Amino acid sequence: MRHDSLHDGLIEQISAAPKTGRRKLIALAGAPASGKSTLAEDLAQALRSRGERCEVVPMDGFHLDNRVLTAKGLLPRKGAPETFDVGGFLALVPRLRHEAEIYIPIFERARDIAIAGAVLIDESCDTLILEGNYLLFDQPRWRDLAPLWDLSIRLDVPEETLRDRLIQRWLDHGLTPEDAKTRAEGNDLRNAQAIAAHPLPADVTLRS
Repeated sequence: MRHDSLHDGLIEQISAAPKTGRRKLIALAGAPASGKSTLAEDLAQALRSRGERCEVVPMDGFHLDNRVLTAKGLLPRKGAPETFDVGGFLALVPRLRHEAEIYIPIFERARDIAIAGAVLIDESCDTLILEGNYLLFDQPRWRDLAPLWDLSIRLDVPEETLRDRLIQRWLDHGLTPEDAKTRAEGNDLRNAQAIAAHPLPADVTLRS
């Protein structure tokens, strides 16, 4: 887990954010490979060490299944805004704020599938860090998420850095260098560019 002044400052801001329901909802948004998942887990662990009951909710649990994407001709664009169940995610977020117990889906990357009802958020949890690409995305339906956050954080990473990380990600998944470059530039970077082109304001922006 990281320990630095920026990290500590974020923890203080999360702790100080108002709680407008049963749980505090913190949005952590950024492009693919911007470091959202790592930072979300770091922050959650740090908050737990302070006695706060915190869990991470990944937006990736709302990936449409590959069979649906294939039927729609969208499988090569998996990860683009139109390849998520935005309606399902929009329905979940208010429930996370108010319901005592709620089950959430997760995305299992190794099998490339979303798994419904995989994690229980129980009544003891009082802070949720929701992380995903499109949590501060100024496009129809996605923009309806913005008023739901008690605190919003954006990770702003240069495109060239994202490109290098994305290529390495696909290399780590066993793709050839040529296929990794094609996958990163043909889909992931296109999604990153869309996010950069349609941002909503964030309470906190972290630039790398």
